Amino acid sequence: MKKRLLTILAIFFALSILLMGCDKNHSKEDKSLEEIKKRGEFIVGLDDTFAPMGFRDEKGEIVGLDIDLAKEVASRMGVKVVFKPVDWNGIIGSLNNGDVDVIWNGLSITEKRKEQIGFTKEYLFDGQIIMVNKDSSIKNKKDLEGKVIGIQMGSTSEDAIKTEPEVMKTFKEIKRYANYAEALMDLSIGRVEAVVIDEIVGRYYMTKKQDAFKVLDENFGTQPFGVGVRKTDEAFREEIDRIIDEMKKDGTTEKISKKWLGKDLIAK
Repeated sequence: MKKRLLTILAIFFALSILLMGCDKNHSKEDKSLEEIKKRGEFIVGLDDTFAPMGFRDEKGEIVGLDIDLAKEVASRMGVKVVFKPVDWNGIIGSLNNGDVDVIWNGLSITEKRKEQIGFTKEYLFDGQIIMVNKDSSIKNKKDLEGKVIGIQMGSTSEDAIKTEPEVMKTFKEIKRYANYAEALMDLSIGRVEAVVIDEIVGRYYMTKKQDAFKVLDENFGTQPFGVGVRKTDEAFREEIDRIIDEMKKDGTTEKISKKWLGKDLIAK
């Protein structure tokens, strides 16, 4: 019985050593960063209509906050970056199929997405802010009682409001718009008295019309953005994280954020 137990323990120990060796081999097989550098570029998948993260300017060139970040990361990595517009509904499939190397486009980190892809550390927090006209007397959520509130249909802003039903039920009316631009237009002419909007979008519009609106101190929560990568590409992901940390320390990320949003929203 004793010999049998010793034999079982010996086999178990041998298997443990073998598995440890497999794990080491697996990590050695991750040549994602090496392959990117050998190829000399990485491909960013994005929705090219998402201002201010990634969109086309009047010349048709793709520009934006995430575009500037990706370009700087690529430069410090010693490679080029290619931007590839992709159908957003299928963008995770495009990443996992190898059509693109990263999703860098205001991508919210969610538990559902984490089941399908890997993420870098969060690099920006997007709040669900409340925007009002510059001369509005509204100062907080309590002041929204009896007011007409504007939101974009099907947006995360609509979801955020629903998480606070005690506040939502005090609204006189919720007006839903096809896009934020229409909602802010109605805010400026008084058809609605406040708009709940993604902070990155709201701040971007405020850089265009600096004296038109203001943002309340209270909001309806925040969500982190990360760069989406394939789960197997750990070395590539770690290098992106390392470079972004470096950019935070030397002030590059703050400069880019202020350029597009008028404020530093980069996660520290």
